[in-house]
Amino acid sequence: MIEAALSVENLSFAYGPKKALDNVSFSVRAGECAILLGPNGAGKSTLFSLITRLYDARQGSIRLCGFDVKKNSRQALARLGVVFQQTTLDADLSVTQNLRYHAALHGIGRKAADKRIREELERLNMYDRRQEKVRQLNGGHRRRVEIARALLHNPSLLLLDEPTVGLDMPSRQAIVEHVHDLVRRQGLAVLWATHLLDEIGAQDSLVVLDKGVVKAGGRLAEVLHATGCGNAAEVFARLTGGGVE
Repeated sequence: MIEAALSVENLSFAYGPKKALDNVSFSVRAGECAILLGPNGAGKSTLFSLITRLYDARQGSIRLCGFDVKKNSRQALARLGVVFQQTTLDADLSVTQNLRYHAALHGIGRKAADKRIREELERLNMYDRRQEKVRQLNGGHRRRVEIARALLHNPSLLLLDEPTVGLDMPSRQAIVEHVHDLVRRQGLAVLWATHLLDEIGAQDSLVVLDKGVVKAGGRLAEVLHATGCGNAAEVFARLTGGGVE
C-alpha cells in the first residue's frame, strides 16, 4: 500500500477550553488535489498551523510521506511546500534573491538552485521578471513567485492557504490551472484551503470542516452521491449551514 503524502489521524487541538479541532482524520495521496472547505472559525488555519509545526499537536498524529511531524520533524517538513495566505516574500529583494535564499535554507547549492529557479519561473511565465524587486510586482505575480518558491525543493505535498484571495479572475485562473497541472503531470499532492467554489476541479477531493469536525471527505463525485447534492455549494450549505462564493 502506497504511503499517503499527508495522513492526519484522530487530531484534536484546543485553545484553553475551546476545542478548535475534534478527532480530525483524512489523507491526501500523490496525484490528488484535496480542497479544504469550511466557514470562518472551522479550524482550517489551526490545521495548517499543526501540519507546518507552528503549533504542536498533543492528541492525534500528522504524517508527511510516512514521517511523523512531531517525532521526525526534519524529514517530514523537508517534503512540504507552503503558500500562506499572507505574503512572506521580502519586498526589497528581487525575485531571484528571494528564491535563492529559500533554496539555501534547503541546502540547495547555487548552480542547482539557479536551474530549479529557472524551471519553476518559466512554468509560471515569470522568468523574464526574475530581476525585478518583489514590491514592483502585482498581487498575482507575487503569488506565482511564492508558488515557485514552495516548489523549489521538489516537495511531495503542497499546502495552499487561500492563495488567490484578492486576485483578479485571470490571475486566479492561471494559478488554479497551474496547480492542477502539477497534480496531473507530476503527481504532486495538494491540500488547498479555499472558499471559492470555482477553484474546485471535477477530479478533486473535498474535506468539509465545520466547528473543528470533518463533516465529509472523499472524491467530489463520491461526496455528491453520499449527500445527495448537485454541486459543492449545496454540500457546503447542507453540512455547515453556511454559504461560500
